[in-house]
Amino acid sequence: MKQTYRVIAGAIALGVLLEAAAIAFGWFDAISEIDKGLVIDGNYEGNAGHMLHGIVGMYLMPLLGLILLVVSFFVGVPGARKWGGIVFGAILIQVVLAITAFSVPIVGALHGINALVILGAAGRAAALTRDTLGARPSGDPGSVPSQRTGTSSTGSSHPA
Repeated sequence: MKQTYRVIAGAIALGVLLEAAAIAFGWFDAISEIDKGLVIDGNYEGNAGHMLHGIVGMYLMPLLGLILLVVSFFVGVPGARKWGGIVFGAILIQVVLAITAFSVPIVGALHGINALVILGAAGRAAALTRDTLGARPSGDPGSVPSQRTGTSSTGSSHPA
């Protein structure tokens, strides 16, 4: 279950990167087409980049966020539910910001900033499983290995 949680959290982080790439492509392609004479008006429906950004953001990301939240209840990793909830909540806020930005364009800036919040939170959620996948020598996931004592490897008795 830990692997499932980590993979879904990683997929959400990759989804943010995919959306950023898609919207960047969409607008650079639109600007290129404007240079060739395209007129963007109320009839403009966007291009493949806009469509990909919309589909991933409105359907795939909320679904992945919900799955992450559900899986978080069965993982047994401390903090998994909290971070699953944070990721899902940030995704829901992202959808609301996107819808609002069409009426209040400045909200689009918050949409971009919140994408970075989702990326970071999903990365943190995935990292939670890292500490519990491999056994640590002392059993404490936050412990620091003890330093070796004795003579140095150079054989010198003088401090460096």
